[in-house]
Amino acid sequence: MKSVCFYFQVHQPYRLKKYRIFDIGKSHDYFDDALNNKIMEKVAKKCYLPTNNLILQIINESGGKFKAAYSITGTALEQFEKFVPAVIDSFIELGKTGNVEFLSETYYHSLSFLYSKAEFINQVSLHKQKILELFQQNPNIFRNTELIYNNELAHFVERLGYKGILGEGADHVLGWRSPNFVYKSKSTDNMKLLLKNYKLSDDIAFRFSNKGWEEWPLSAEKFASWLDSAEGENINLFMDYETFGEHQWEDTGIFNFMRQLPKELTKRNLVFKTPSELIEKQHIAELDIHNPVSWADLERDLSAWLGNKMQKSAIQMLYDLEQEVKKTNDNRLLEDWRKMQTSDHFYYMCTKWFSDGDVHKYFNPYDTPYDSYMSFMNILNDIAFRVKRIKNKDLPNNVVISETPSLLANTL
Repeated sequence: MKSVCFYFQVHQPYRLKKYRIFDIGKSHDYFDDALNNKIMEKVAKKCYLPTNNLILQIINESGGKFKAAYSITGTALEQFEKFVPAVIDSFIELGKTGNVEFLSETYYHSLSFLYSKAEFINQVSLHKQKILELFQQNPNIFRNTELIYNNELAHFVERLGYKGILGEGADHVLGWRSPNFVYKSKSTDNMKLLLKNYKLSDDIAFRFSNKGWEEWPLSAEKFASWLDSAEGENINLFMDYETFGEHQWEDTGIFNFMRQLPKELTKRNLVFKTPSELIEKQHIAELDIHNPVSWADLERDLSAWLGNKMQKSAIQMLYDLEQEVKKTNDNRLLEDWRKMQTSDHFYYMCTKWFSDGDVHKYFNPYDTPYDSYMSFMNILNDIAFRVKRIKNKDLPNNVVISETPSLLANTL
């Protein structure tokens, strides 16, 4: 019997203030709480609260047949607790149904696996503790930041005790194969790999309200028929949770579509499975994926975060500070440094403003990628200053560690 796996990513970063070079050594207040509060309240009202209520209704009305999985970043959970605690309560209610699975990921939605395995382990542990604390679940499925995946990650995560991992079903990875099966990650003992069906997922996440799309308007009945006729054993619909009410506004009919879809799928004898249930199935083949693949942009690689010199220099300086920051034993400094790891900060520096431009503008507080880079590097300079001040109590308050504009002439 064919199954459907719904997985939703829930993430919000701590957005930065427009931090000036003149602020270095004078202000250590990097995060725009007013903006973060405004955005969290807005998206909670439009997306998180109504969609959680809808999913709970669907679970109850289906007699417990409908199931879904979520990964919620630590930065999102912290901001829910601070700004809109009702969202946390609604996720707790979903967890109590027994039909919702919460997955593991990096606490700060970071690229730490690429730069620091020690920091990666720390963040995965912090996130797992938070999920256990809030939802009383101990995840055994891992979802890396932005679905970034390769063989090395799978091998590493298996050693941490995980049994399954999510990835992007990119064409250049699969070749002639279908994403609609359970695979095994190469170089692992038995790490199951669940791949996103990006074509069907993106029909909801990106094309649903596009009146120029030849399949518009998309009804639940039509979409269910596509899933019913699709080859394979399991169809993985992975998407940002903000699809509902934020990316696709309520007046597009997205909530009515989601309300009707489970009923249409049940009519066709499709069943709903969580990732943990899917990995109990025998894998059909082993996939060998050396180069990192992600679910971002048309290229589905790392170029959204590491595609230009600004991004590379910023993230390199960030992780160059790791050991010195940790040696200070200053918890506030460590937390600030970790919040700077969130991948969104590098996404805002992306200069691919062509086919993927609108995606990169989502809740972007900067006018240009260069503004993002300047604020980020100024903050890193202040973090470096704080490190030096802790090591040397006599350091003057107005010392600038390095000049930030120097790379701007050679960023593209």
